[in-house]
Amino acid sequence: MTTEQRPVPDAPLVPLHCLRHAEPGPPRLAVLPTGTPVWVCTRHADVRQVLTDPRIGRAPLYAPDAPPITLIPNILDDPDSMLNSDGPEHQRVRRTVQRAFTPRAIARWRPWVASVVEELIDRLEDAGFPAEIIGSYSRPLPVAVISRLMDLDGLDPERLGRWSDHALSATAYTAEQIGTAMREFGHFGFQLITARRKEPGDDLVSSLVQAADQTGGVTEEQLTSLVCGLVVAGHETTMTTLGNALVYLLGEDRAAWARIGADPQAATAATEQLLRTIPLGDSTTFPGMLRRTLAEVEIGGVTIPAGAVVAADSAAANHDPDVYPAGPVDLFAPVGTPSLTFGAGPHHCLGAWLARMELELALHSLARRLPGLRLTAPADAIDWRQGLLTRSPQTLEVAW
Repeated sequence: MTTEQRPVPDAPLVPLHCLRHAEPGPPRLAVLPTGTPVWVCTRHADVRQVLTDPRIGRAPLYAPDAPPITLIPNILDDPDSMLNSDGPEHQRVRRTVQRAFTPRAIARWRPWVASVVEELIDRLEDAGFPAEIIGSYSRPLPVAVISRLMDLDGLDPERLGRWSDHALSATAYTAEQIGTAMREFGHFGFQLITARRKEPGDDLVSSLVQAADQTGGVTEEQLTSLVCGLVVAGHETTMTTLGNALVYLLGEDRAAWARIGADPQAATAATEQLLRTIPLGDSTTFPGMLRRTLAEVEIGGVTIPAGAVVAADSAAANHDPDVYPAGPVDLFAPVGTPSLTFGAGPHHCLGAWLARMELELALHSLARRLPGLRLTAPADAIDWRQGLLTRSPQTLEVAW
């Protein structure tokens, strides 16, 4: 079979909701920027199989015989991370944290998160317009939530943003710059763990340390990696999704904006559709979540050899016409088949319910309080955060 190389487009960047996704079809052979062949899966059923089949895992990507998958490693390439373990080892680390992220546990945080949302909108209104909504709303909300959840009060948001950008860098920074930032970040995580072990509190880090010490089997490196990963994941994806959702709603769907503000249930439904239809980033440098086969496996009628790298393109799968209606998206229709935005199987995103809650509250309250909110410049004038695995507005000026 011939291989396919995705070129990096020279055209101006378009909003994420305007991206054209790969046409769903059988797994096809492409090439990573490193030159390593990769089987790209785009159909919903195929992507779900890649994410749930025990014969396809993350750990084999870092085996001694594994081919290179990234030109410059980032936080996703940490061999000590929960992400890059499989089977019993993965479950052992995951059990130390998953109770804090169940729907029931997250529901207890809802009143407090709602109060943070209202406070941020108060500040936005008091400052007047035009206003820059990423720095005043989309970024500080998830930072405040993860900081409270992990008791990180006093952590400089700019420092956190710098670590996060380096952690998820694709082409924005050099290997040396990423290495320096990750060492600083890791030192911060280690110090945080040490402090909570000496003086535990009522926060997620303390509970992680206590669970790890009681159950055993979790190394200090794994625990540090887990804490740092939660800090990044706890704010980056929510900030990215909220910023991109505002680009769409304020620029193209004013009727939906009004309905989201008028009805909390409409905000809940719209959140699911926005999570399904707007990807976190481009696919030019990241064709999907990577896995590697442990044995020969058939996916979508195609035999994939043992030791092959496979990419699960969830963005394409979330638009599979055999699963979801084609044409314009009805933001208020039930999603039906769960999307693959948060993955599936053993590696399903722990923070999925937290992200949903933050997005629902952020969109509903903002639309209710500021029904006339609008962008002050066209979408083609947006300054985008580039060179990362995610893409969202760097800044977004609004008025009301």
